Amino acid sequence: MTDEVLKHFRESSQVKLLFAETYSDKISEVAGIISNALKDGNKVLIFGNGGSASDAQHIAAELIGRFKLDRRPLPAIALSADSSILTALANDIGFETIFERQIEALCMPGDIAIGISTSGRSKNVIRGLLKAKGLGATTIAFTGKDGGELVNLAHYCFVVPSYDTARVQECHITLAHVLCELIERGL
Repeated sequence: MTDEVLKHFRESSQVKLLFAETYSDKISEVAGIISNALKDGNKVLIFGNGGSASDAQHIAAELIGRFKLDRRPLPAIALSADSSILTALANDIGFETIFERQIEALCMPGDIAIGISTSGRSKNVIRGLLKAKGLGATTIAFTGKDGGELVNLAHYCFVVPSYDTARVQECHITLAHVLCELIERGL
């Protein structure tokens, strides 16, 4: 049993280290872009399905609350959090539109849209990022595996080098925490 536990932690650590070595410069750049957008009065819109929806809510909470520093709340919205909106859109229009419609209603030029999909193939995340890009937002994708369609869609795409969904999600939340810390410092 202990060997199995150690195996999972080693895999997670190895994936995160490889990811950090690949993307450290881009992570710093994106943190600066988000910080500048927030300084300019823009907001961050974050969305995904399942565990990625939870990550979107977690990131929004860190930005609105605080991560490590006492500071003003930062405007962030997890588009996966409102069950009435999600179920109305899914029922009345179609599940693939649940983020796209919210982006259309809330997104302004200069905003930041972060779409999270472990596969990079979630149609509703793809449509949400496409809409945000069309509205003048900076688009950021958190994905894994081969990156799916999001690789060529977002302005900035972070592809976790793993086909294991759990490892991808673990790296996504670590990426989010690093971004939150750098954003706070940038403000």
